[in-house]
Amino acid sequence: MTLQRGFTLIEVLVAMAIFGVMTVLAYQALGQSLTNADLLNSRTDRTRAIQQTIRLIGQDLRQVAPRPVRDSFGEGWRPAILTSLGNDFAIELTRAGWPNPAGLPRATQQRVAYRIQDDQLLRLHWLTLDPSVSSDPVSTVLLEEIDSIVFNYVDASGEISEQWPPGNDGTAPVILTYRPRAVEVVLTLPVEGEIRRWFEVAP
Repeated sequence: MTLQRGFTLIEVLVAMAIFGVMTVLAYQALGQSLTNADLLNSRTDRTRAIQQTIRLIGQDLRQVAPRPVRDSFGEGWRPAILTSLGNDFAIELTRAGWPNPAGLPRATQQRVAYRIQDDQLLRLHWLTLDPSVSSDPVSTVLLEEIDSIVFNYVDASGEISEQWPPGNDGTAPVILTYRPRAVEVVLTLPVEGEIRRWFEVAP
């Protein structure tokens, strides 16, 4: 007769304990991998959003048109590009090159503005070049979690100012069609810090 010997209870318990430890380690490694993947995807999406925002601002600035617009009450004019302490927007400008693939009866220039609201950077544009009181702008969220946006302007003499046009502080006559030579955009973000970009304005 052949003596058959099986596993003892202790051996089975030891094997189960080892298997349990290995399973826990495997799940921890998998969980960490998924967390890292989510973090990487989040950072990638954030970087892409910042790059798209800077690219769109650059496109608007490069195509600034020397076309002032009437104010909403039709009593005066707003400069082609405007940044002032009393304005509701960080910048307001008229840009050329508004695509019209459908051939709609509208201008090829567009009035655009940027502002921060609830820690979001918004880009607004109007469907008419000279908006009225009843003309509500179309608002698009470009970037979440932003502290501030600042525009610095370089004039023909090389002077840099945070306000445009020169003279809108009452020190000189305002030239409504006057455009800067270049504009610096400064984005301040809570995690990424300060991002600066210069854009040349078409003459």
